[in-house]
Amino acid sequence: QVRLVESGGGLVQAGGSLRLSCAASGSIRSINAMGWYRQAPGKQRELVSTFTSAGSTTYATSVKARFTISRDNAKNTVYLQMNSLKPEDTAVYYCSLTQFPSTYWGQGTQVTVSS
Repeated sequence: QVRLVESGGGLVQAGGSLRLSCAASGSIRSINAMGWYRQAPGKQRELVSTFTSAGSTTYATSVKARFTISRDNAKNTVYLQMNSLKPEDTAVYYCSLTQFPSTYWGQGTQVTVSS
């Protein structure tokens, strides 16, 4: 079993910044992908940014140039630096880790951006 613990969410004004962290622990053998998704009220969960096992990164178009994903492999931790936050970034942000054939999710951390 894999456990994901997120931290770093909160309330910020538009234009501000937040940094999310996600630490993975447990039966980690070979991570195929690890990153962030978000779900706003009344909307489906969507990809924000992920790393693949090859080290490449993916970003949602809406966050490109504002958000940066990074990782510390030694700590099995990924970070999401979020700059120039907008009210539409308000959502619960979930950490995700894929280790074939399973995908694991964190409990989520709330990010609220006020206008």
